Amino acid sequence: MRKELGIFFLLLALCVLMGVLNPDFFTGQNLQNNARLVGMYGLISVGVGVVIVTGGIDLSIGSALALLGVLLAMMLNPQGGGWRWPWWLAVAAILVLAAALGAIHGLLVTRAGIQPFIVTLCGLLLYRGLARFIAHDASQGLGGHEGFETLSAVAAGTPGGVPTQFILFVVVAAAMFLVLHRSVFGRYLFAVGRNEEAARYSGIDSRRIILSAYVVCGVFTGLAAVLFAFYTNTVQASSHGNFYELYAIAGAVLGGCSLRGGEGSVAGIVLGTILLVVLRNVVNLVGIESSLDFAVMGGVILLGVLADQALHRRGERRRRRQSRSN
Repeated sequence: MRKELGIFFLLLALCVLMGVLNPDFFTGQNLQNNARLVGMYGLISVGVGVVIVTGGIDLSIGSALALLGVLLAMMLNPQGGGWRWPWWLAVAAILVLAAALGAIHGLLVTRAGIQPFIVTLCGLLLYRGLARFIAHDASQGLGGHEGFETLSAVAAGTPGGVPTQFILFVVVAAAMFLVLHRSVFGRYLFAVGRNEEAARYSGIDSRRIILSAYVVCGVFTGLAAVLFAFYTNTVQASSHGNFYELYAIAGAVLGGCSLRGGEGSVAGIVLGTILLVVLRNVVNLVGIESSLDFAVMGGVILLGVLADQALHRRGERRRRRQSRSN
C-alpha cells in the first residue's frame, strides 16, 4: 500500500505543478484526451502486469496491436480486398485471435521451457513482419463499412463527458482487482511469481496458472487493439503500436509490479498508467521536444526499478532483524 500512496502523492504534486505552470492542463479537452489514452494504455498495462506478477514478460504487445489492427481493418473495410465481416464478428475474431496468441506464448514458456523474454521477443518480430506482409506495407483504413460508424461512435463516445476507453478500463480494472486480490486464482498467480517450484510442491498447477496469465494478457491486448485502431482510424503496419509494450511495462513497473515476480497491485498499475500518461502530457505542454518521450519513459522505468530494488533490500534487512530477534 505504501507504493500506491507514494505514486498517488507524486501524481497529485505533478498535476498541481502543471496546473500552475500551464492552465491548459486542466481544460476539458486535455483531460478527455488524457483519459482516453489512460484507458487504452491501461488495458495493456493491466494485461502485462498479470504476466509480470508470475515472473514473466511480454515484449510483443506493440507488434500484436499492429497485426490485430491490420486484420481488423481488412475485416471491416470492403475496399482493397476487404472481407466485409459484420463488425461484431470482426471484434470477436480479433479477441479470439489475441487470446490464441497469448496461449501460444504461454505454451512455449511452460511446455517448451523457453524464457518469456525470448518467446515474446520472437513474437515482436514475427507479428510486425506478418502485419507488414499482409498489408503490403500500406496503410489500412477502417472506413467504408456499415459497422464502422457503430464501432467508431463507441470508441469516440464520451458518455457524461468521460471517454468510452476510460470507462471500459475502469470496469476491467475493477474486475481484475477482484480476480487478483480477492480470488484463489489471484493468490495462485502471486504464489507462482514468488516461487514457482514451491507453488508446484504445494499442489498448484503452475503451468496452467502461467498459461492463463498470458491468455489474459492476450485478451486485453486484443481489446486495446480495437480501441487503438479506431482512435487512429488508420493502421500503418510498420509503425502502429511501436514501443507500446514499453508503455505497458512502464505503467506496470511504476505501479509497483516487480520484474522478479510475485508483487504488484491493480490499483498501483492504474496509478502508474495515469502517471505515465501525465508525464507524456507534461512533456508536450511544457514545450519539450516530443522525441524525448522515450527518454522520459526510460528514466521512469529505471527509477521504478531502482525504487523496487531499494524497497526489496529494505524488506530483506527487516526480515533478517526480525529472525535474529526471534
